[in-house]
Amino acid sequence: MTATTGAATATRAEYCVVACAEAWRGDGEVLASPMGTVPSIAARLAKLTFAPDLLLTDGEALLIGDVPAVGARSAVTEGWLPYRRHLTMVMGGRRHVMMGASQIDRFGNQNISCVGDWHRPDRQLLGVRGAPVNTLNNPVSYWIPRHSPRVFVERVDMICGVGYDSAAAAGPSATRFHELRRVVSDLGVFDFATPDRTMRVVSLHPGVTPEEVHDATGFPLPLPDVTPRTRPPPPTNSG
Repeated sequence: MTATTGAATATRAEYCVVACAEAWRGDGEVLASPMGTVPSIAARLAKLTFAPDLLLTDGEALLIGDVPAVGARSAVTEGWLPYRRHLTMVMGGRRHVMMGASQIDRFGNQNISCVGDWHRPDRQLLGVRGAPVNTLNNPVSYWIPRHSPRVFVERVDMICGVGYDSAAAAGPSATRFHELRRVVSDLGVFDFATPDRTMRVVSLHPGVTPEEVHDATGFPLPLPDVTPRTRPPPPTNSG
C-alpha cells in the first residue's frame, strides 16, 4: 500500500521505517540494538537525520563510525565491542533495543519462546534469549511486521520480555529501569502512556482504519477521538 505525501509516494514499509526510527529520537549517545531488517534501516535513518549521536555496530563486534547500507561493510571503525563487553553494556542500560514479538499483550509482556502450554508447547520458537534483561535494564521498543490477534493477544503463553504488570509485581528492582518505549506494527504505532500502563494507539498508518486495528487485536485497545496519522517519510537530507 502507498500513500501520497507532497510530490512523493511513500509505501507502508517506509512509514513503518520512519515510525521505528522515531523510537530513538532524543536518546542521545546510546547504542541502538535493532533486531531485524526494518529496525536496522530505521536506526540508520535516525542517525542520519535527527539522532547523530546514536551508536551503531556492524552486528558482530565493532562500533562503526559511518552509516553503511544494510548488508554493506562499514569503512570506519570507532571501537571494539565483543560479546562480553556487549553484555556488560546490557547491564548498564546504555542501549535502546528494538526486538520482535511472536506474542505481545496489553501490558507489553512479550513471548518469543513457545506457543501453547510451556510444559508441552504446540510450537517451539526462538527461546527466551536476552529478552528479560533487555526489558529490565534498557529502554525497549518492538517491531511487529504483521499485526494480528495471534500476535496481539490477551495473555502471552510465556513471558520473555517483561511487561508493565509483571515488572510491578516483581517490585522496585524490576521497575527501576523498566521502560517500554513504543510498539510499531504494519498498522500503526502504540505505546503504554496510560494510567494503568496498558497499550494505546498513538497513530495509524495511512489507509488503516480503527476498525481494522480493532479486528486485528486480541484485547481492547483505547483509541483517541481523532486518531493521528503516522508522520510521513522525511524529504531527503532532513530530520
